[in-house]
Amino acid sequence: MLYSLYTRRLRHQLIGLPKPEHVAIAMDGNRRWARGAGYDDVRIGHRFGAEHLELFLNWCADAGIRCVTAWVASPSNLRKRDADQVDYLMNLTETVLAEHVRRDHRWRLHVAGQLDLLPDSTARALKEAVEETRDRPDAGDLTIAIAYSGRLEVVDAVRAVLDEAAASGRSLDEVADSLSEEEISRHLYVPGLPDTDLVIRTSGELRMSDFLLWQATRSDIEFCDLYWPAFREVDLLRALRTYGRRRLERSS
Repeated sequence: MLYSLYTRRLRHQLIGLPKPEHVAIAMDGNRRWARGAGYDDVRIGHRFGAEHLELFLNWCADAGIRCVTAWVASPSNLRKRDADQVDYLMNLTETVLAEHVRRDHRWRLHVAGQLDLLPDSTARALKEAVEETRDRPDAGDLTIAIAYSGRLEVVDAVRAVLDEAAASGRSLDEVADSLSEEEISRHLYVPGLPDTDLVIRTSGELRMSDFLLWQATRSDIEFCDLYWPAFREVDLLRALRTYGRRRLERSS
């Protein structure tokens, strides 16, 4: 009862405040949450984390957020984690994340990252979900960042600019003279989306860790002490309230 009342109060406090168009979430702390909850197999934290994203998307939709990016794993995560943990995470990506977006017609799926680092079945499941959701009218945009590195995204974007220039016969001098932020943005993994307005990182870590380095240069950052599976709707609403009040202060 008290939680419901507090949730309604937070929603009321958001009325009239600026709202972020694009929210990004670094879903950190799944394994630590599982240890704290007493699970011997910390992989169970990834399952709770994957299923929790469904709730987060519901909260975002209810709050009118139509563009969400969720960071699942970095290339470093895939290289350093035990093979059984990586396999488990990939299976969850196929059976929970991809399947959820297929069912939830409020979202259109995009994928950001180096898909060649993923198992063929995972890459295929994500690509099929992207195609299946592509033409949904009036849907919001959900980007799953998997095998994703912000630095590598910029490197890949510059490489794509150079490849395009070489194919059209432009010289390096011509490329250097015309290179712009807009051209690099056009070659990011998911071009055409608005830059992130608000980035939320769970688990108490106070760092960006190579997440959306290009898109988040002007973003507000909200660090949350809770592990991802324990993140609640009120935590999102409080982050939106803080964002809105900061934006009002800057504009006054």
